[in-house]
Amino acid sequence: MGSASGVENISYDYSFKILLIGDSGVGKSSLLLSFISNSVHDISPTIGVDFKVKLLTVGGKRLKLTIWDTAGQERFGTVISSYYRGAHGIILVYDVTRRETFTNLVNMWAKEVELYSTNHECIKILVGNKVDKDGERVVNKEEGMALAQEHKCLFLECSAKTRENVQQCFNDLSLKILEVPSLREKGSGMVKKHTMRQKHIYGTTQNGGCCSQ
Repeated sequence: MGSASGVENISYDYSFKILLIGDSGVGKSSLLLSFISNSVHDISPTIGVDFKVKLLTVGGKRLKLTIWDTAGQERFGTVISSYYRGAHGIILVYDVTRRETFTNLVNMWAKEVELYSTNHECIKILVGNKVDKDGERVVNKEEGMALAQEHKCLFLECSAKTRENVQQCFNDLSLKILEVPSLREKGSGMVKKHTMRQKHIYGTTQNGGCCSQ
């Protein structure tokens, strides 16, 4: 809950749900922490589903991104439909030094997105992580670009370690989401729902509840 503190009282134009998916160890948690803070040290594997909240201004709009990380679930293939429900954007991550993480995106993750995603216009971005290990690279940039094109995804290579292109990844995704009217509308609806909930909470707690009458 600590990651959301301070966000409650700040106004924003849209609220978007973003998912990070891909094999264990590709650097999903590192990407998330690199984006949220300036440090990627001391990362232990996440158990279950973790999420972080980040406020971002893109294209002149204030966005609240709730970014969900599947870490700990992926090896069981148990990332269920509730995780995908209502996602506005999906970040598919592979490790450029491990080919199986790249092929699994096609064989497993892309199929799961297709199966469970409820927003059919949701924006997807394919991300090749760990480009700082260029000497160990086994998946070249052209292969990544070709796969992204085939699945109608955006594409970017980045490094959570050096922070190269990490901010760019979330910026590009957010801008693209804002271009889709149906996603924009749903993101706006989430803000309205949040505002109504806040009024209800504050209304029933002030002055012994007299405001709620």
